[in-house]
Amino acid sequence: MKNLRYFLAAAREENMSHAAQILHVTQPTLSKALKALEDELGKKLFTRHSFSIKLTDEGLLLRDRAEDLITMADKIEQEFLSLDDITGGDIYFGLGESYQIALLAREIKKLKERYPSFTYHITSGDTEQVTEKLDKGLLDFGVICEIPNKEKYEFLPFPRLDCWGAVMLKSHPLAKKKSIKVADSSDSLFFALN
Repeated sequence: MKNLRYFLAAAREENMSHAAQILHVTQPTLSKALKALEDELGKKLFTRHSFSIKLTDEGLLLRDRAEDLITMADKIEQEFLSLDDITGGDIYFGLGESYQIALLAREIKKLKERYPSFTYHITSGDTEQVTEKLDKGLLDFGVICEIPNKEKYEFLPFPRLDCWGAVMLKSHPLAKKKSIKVADSSDSLFFALN
């Protein structure tokens, strides 16, 4: 796992010296760890330049997977640490963009007041992103804006539905209409929750 953390730091910084400083290791130590990772995978992960490094296609793929693996490893570590702390622990939420999140926020606040040691982590995303992380075990709880697959997920509906509207300049031709259909929309319209 350490080599994956080193890899992510180098990928983020795009510079071996900067990544080594952030990781509090020497540059040769970092270079050796990344070379070992490339040898283990049998793929070149970086293209090295004089003062920078860039991810190869294989490096880009590993970066996406490594972030999920590190998140999962951290979550498992926190779960083990919280086994002795029944009044606390961590809950990971994946939340779709919805006005209904205000209802959940109120409940999280009550839970936090009752269990001060409780910690929550929130990730925002669309339905596909939230359910993908839920399926990988990276989230404990997801809020999405669609009806989920009933055979795959247990779910509770929110008590209200989101209300959507169109926002546009008063001078826009559609602003004069009493109602707007999806077919009327154009790139100049922005849809927002109200």
